Amino acid sequence: MNLQQQITNEFGQRFGQPPIFIVRAPGRVNLIGEHTDYNDGFVLPMTIEQSMWIALRPRDDQRVELISMDFEDLAQFSLDDITHGESWDEYVRGMAWALQKGGYPLRGWEGVLASDIPVGAGLSSSAALELSIARAFWAVSHWDWDPTEMALIAKRAENEWLGLQSGIMDQMICANGKDGHALLIDCRDLTSRLVPIPRGTAVVVLDTGIRRGLVDSAYNERVAQCQTASDFFNVAALRDVSPETFELQSGKLDTLIRRRSRHVISENARTLQSAEAMTAGDAIALGKLMNASHVSLRDDYEVSSDELNTMVEIAKSRAGSLGARMTGGGFGGCAVALVKESVAPTFVDEVAATYQEQTGIQPNVYICHPTNGAEMVKV
Repeated sequence: MNLQQQITNEFGQRFGQPPIFIVRAPGRVNLIGEHTDYNDGFVLPMTIEQSMWIALRPRDDQRVELISMDFEDLAQFSLDDITHGESWDEYVRGMAWALQKGGYPLRGWEGVLASDIPVGAGLSSSAALELSIARAFWAVSHWDWDPTEMALIAKRAENEWLGLQSGIMDQMICANGKDGHALLIDCRDLTSRLVPIPRGTAVVVLDTGIRRGLVDSAYNERVAQCQTASDFFNVAALRDVSPETFELQSGKLDTLIRRRSRHVISENARTLQSAEAMTAGDAIALGKLMNASHVSLRDDYEVSSDELNTMVEIAKSRAGSLGARMTGGGFGGCAVALVKESVAPTFVDEVAATYQEQTGIQPNVYICHPTNGAEMVKV
């Protein structure tokens, strides 16, 4: 039984009749473009089938009541008096608050929520939750849906309500994704372009089973280091420094700052090159760029881990592998691989078995297909 059937059945049991609406929002994996977002750069994520699902119906009052099948917990509050709650329901309250602040009229609703996005794996379960909540409010409240505007609303909820200083990539891809495509996003002006996944290839997520630990300080450190480099080059962000300018001037930089900025500048170039390779259907070139990205993240930016490095090396060594890299913030979580579609099932089995043999950790390895962004689903 798939998740849509599960939430439909659960809704019927809870409320005595079928839901009026079903909405979903996908998770995402970033193909390339890591730690470039807060440098006003470029990212190239794609949605995955794993999604957040909500079955719901409108209410006649201003209350919101949402049951989570995963947490076995109830989010409930009034739209007339949104206050901070606890745990996962902060995302529900935060989205309601941000939508109201954005001038969107809201109506109450009740529903059932379930997800198959692994939590903490760097696959953006939080952005999927935010965008599914936005779709739920849209379904009952009747205003025009603008994907990019909804991504900005979700970012505002994270930044101002939850106090998480995240970028915009996750919300943008969860809102704007399209079946069969990745999305090249300019993190400065939020323009985006759909880019097709090369024919005959499959994207494989490689979850190391290691969850990121205390990485906030490391993240903030790198943000500060990038700002130091931007100041040196006298630009607003490292996105404004070309590889040629970097080579000419970087010798005057502190060694550590030089390595950090070299990653960001080269990663921006690789991301744009990857989009062109995908548009041309050149999977070989895309794979090589992914490999180079991992080396840069490992050696220059130093955000990989032993488990991620092991996973990437195993993936690269398998027949039919075109490229692999860590993905997400680093220090744990997932890698992503591009493989020939014909060998993908064998690749999944072999990589999982070898990784477990070498590390003693059971990974979660699976093929992903890009799907549409946050949407209404037929009941």
